[in-house]
Amino acid sequence: MKQHVARKRFGQNFLTDPNIIERIIQSINPKEDERLVEIGPGLGALTCPLLSHTGKLDVIELDRDIIPKLRVNCGTRGELNIHQGDVLQFDFNELLEAGKKLRLIGNLPYNISTPIIFHLVNYAQQIHDMHFMLQKEVVQRLGASPGSEHYSRLSVMTQYYFKVSPLFLVPPEAFSPRPKVDSAIVRLRPHKTPPVEISDVEAFRKMINLAFSQRRKTLRNVLKGICTPEQFEAAELDPGRRAEQLSLQEFSRLFNIIQPTGSR
Repeated sequence: MKQHVARKRFGQNFLTDPNIIERIIQSINPKEDERLVEIGPGLGALTCPLLSHTGKLDVIELDRDIIPKLRVNCGTRGELNIHQGDVLQFDFNELLEAGKKLRLIGNLPYNISTPIIFHLVNYAQQIHDMHFMLQKEVVQRLGASPGSEHYSRLSVMTQYYFKVSPLFLVPPEAFSPRPKVDSAIVRLRPHKTPPVEISDVEAFRKMINLAFSQRRKTLRNVLKGICTPEQFEAAELDPGRRAEQLSLQEFSRLFNIIQPTGSR
């Protein structure tokens, strides 16, 4: 079969380092009879060993041309169910089985990794965990703490939904073709109960986006249209601080004063 040429428009960089592949498999620790789903399997670097461990695997692949090669490479390892399409449009409820939560794996394209993660928020209650390869800087932002240079709106909202565990770095030479950035493996596990109580998550997200929209400005200035000095005082927050200094808990305290439970 003709060798597949990586397509830039699909963000394809194929993992080739066997040591990295084995380390990822060990981190996932897949078991037979689990409901595993791989996003963007490519040529099957992770697909084949995952199938060998579980005997069954669902994969979601956008590139129609790569699917025949994937079947040749991994189809004899077990039951490989290929869903051709865009993961951002995919309904993960189609893959649910009684008594089994989904375990998701993927080497996510750098240009759409954040939209994919927030698409999966819609299925958080049906997900056990997710192991993703992402650009190193994205992983740093996902798990960043207040005061860190990487702390951002992405940090706050991701940590509202998931426990974030950065695992290890993956160098460019582990791929073909080599990307121009370092990568990292991260584990995301949905919270059984959100770490803070929010009356309206979409309104909270909008407040977070506004707070981080002008990072050099103080909260007093950047939130002046929605938050009064009295509300800052009630939340026991100094309005002279900047968004990057506030924890998820502090943001939620302020939000719940601005928009109390039950108000819309």
